[in-house]
Amino acid sequence: MTLRARLFACFPLLWLAGSGACVLYLASTPGLCSVLLLLGVLYLLPVAAYRLHEALWPLVEGPSRIDTPDYAPWWGGHQCQVMYSALPALEAALRLVPGLYSAWLRLWGSRVGCGVYWTPLVEISDRGLLEVGNGVVFGHHVACYAHLIKRREAGLVLYVRRIRIGDGVFLGAGARLGPGVFIESGVVLPIRTDVGVGRRIRKTV
Repeated sequence: MTLRARLFACFPLLWLAGSGACVLYLASTPGLCSVLLLLGVLYLLPVAAYRLHEALWPLVEGPSRIDTPDYAPWWGGHQCQVMYSALPALEAALRLVPGLYSAWLRLWGSRVGCGVYWTPLVEISDRGLLEVGNGVVFGHHVACYAHLIKRREAGLVLYVRRIRIGDGVFLGAGARLGPGVFIESGVVLPIRTDVGVGRRIRKTV
């Protein structure tokens, strides 16, 4: 692991410390400023760090090695998001307000259409790697993973590819989508369906 990767691995801890400090500040000095500061650290700071990281070390889709001396840009971007996987209630709260979670994903760089419905326990591992059309419904416990790590003879291989979902798609509860998946418009994906790497799901007549 490179020095840069080790430094980015400290980001979640720094975010946690900053959030704790903001909570203490809010408790000692209640008011609008302290509330906004806490919300800014909880939600806006990681997004800003992620977008800055993307500007400096752009993520390249496709296969790459993550166990070589070279820095893997996916790693730094992942560290800017990992706290939301560890504390899913932070994002679940956003899904209670219509349109707010879609706007949140757009901040990360995803393209999300209008009228998308997210159930509270949806899991998105790579927030900047989604393309979602209009009127899509994400069922209970739907998970989207735009990356995959496998051990090969050559070493650890990382595969990253954007997930694309067309207009009017209904994703049944418990469905899981892997990197590079493309679901055409109008598809109804049955409950607990696993869609593997790079698969294209077409609408059947």
